[in-house]
Amino acid sequence: MTNVTLKNVSKAYGDVLISKNVDLEIQEGEFVVFVGPSGCGKSTLLRCIAGLEDITSGDLYIGNERMNDIEPSKRGVGMVFQSYALYPHLNLFDNMSFGLKLAKADKKEIDQRVEHAADILQLTHLLDRQPKALSGGQRQRVAIGRTLVSQPNVFLLDEPLSNLDAALRVQMRSQITKLQRKLGCTMIYVTHDQVEAMTMADKIVVLDDGYVSQVGKPLELYHYPQNRFVAGFIGSPKMNFMSVFIDEVESHQVKVQLSNGMSFWIPVDGTTVNRGDRMSLGVRPEHLLTACDGDATIEGEVMIVEKLGNETQVYLNLEGADADVNYRQPDTLAVEVGDKLEIGIPAHRCHLFHSNGDACRRLHQEAGVDLPQ
Repeated sequence: MTNVTLKNVSKAYGDVLISKNVDLEIQEGEFVVFVGPSGCGKSTLLRCIAGLEDITSGDLYIGNERMNDIEPSKRGVGMVFQSYALYPHLNLFDNMSFGLKLAKADKKEIDQRVEHAADILQLTHLLDRQPKALSGGQRQRVAIGRTLVSQPNVFLLDEPLSNLDAALRVQMRSQITKLQRKLGCTMIYVTHDQVEAMTMADKIVVLDDGYVSQVGKPLELYHYPQNRFVAGFIGSPKMNFMSVFIDEVESHQVKVQLSNGMSFWIPVDGTTVNRGDRMSLGVRPEHLLTACDGDATIEGEVMIVEKLGNETQVYLNLEGADADVNYRQPDTLAVEVGDKLEIGIPAHRCHLFHSNGDACRRLHQEAGVDLPQ
């Protein structure tokens, strides 16, 4: 297995720039997930690594070799696409061995590689079946196995689970993660689903309009987003945002005023904040508290109640919020649409964002996560 390095990589189609000045280092054996909304350039970047798209500018290295002008078959990469693309008239063994047969590999070697891949993916008992006799999850495993038998240095997966139902996605998520750990391979995985990114990745690359918005471990991005885009994209349900007025500023804390006039200090780097500024306060639904436990409180009208059994999600209409504020409480909550509900805001869980979207560095140490420098 090997590392992948992108140096100032851009990709354009005519005058339209898709991937923009991407600098990225993917270490050997790392599971890296590219995540972002549709159209942000994540699949384009993956195809540039695979050699299916030419790089407009910049350099791509796999190992120590520059790959810009190397054809796809010689890059040592294997790609799993969103579509299974299995041959319907061939059984699983023939589907998985098709590429090796085209390369005129020795029959004994073909048998060994297919049997090894089938054993890893728990497909051995299905090798004589045709794709039509398989479930969606089994077909996806065959597509992965077809790539696995080629023994690539780098695995590339482009939204491989998007065609599966919710239960199968959860199952395949864990199977792909186990496979990567077992093989110890370098794997780059593209998805628009941030839950997949959070649960599978060693490192997440968040893309926004072709740019790399932030790179880090899942909990680093969750607790210490560098900008409002990452804060709103990572986490489900998404972070709540509300407009605040800056009352006072110190180097290690900032005093914010809510729309109801209540003020409180939050532990963030105040060196870039000015008194009198209008900024956005961010707080996650699961971090909001009952009114008596918060450092500040705010009241709103209940618009929607989602009773899920293990938790209750309440959407409140609050003055100064960008949208209905989501309050998430474990277990059940006796509240109905039209009620007034007061919630508490914990200062140490708050995020603060400038009007340009940049975050003030949080100074509260979250358990198990290093403070950003």
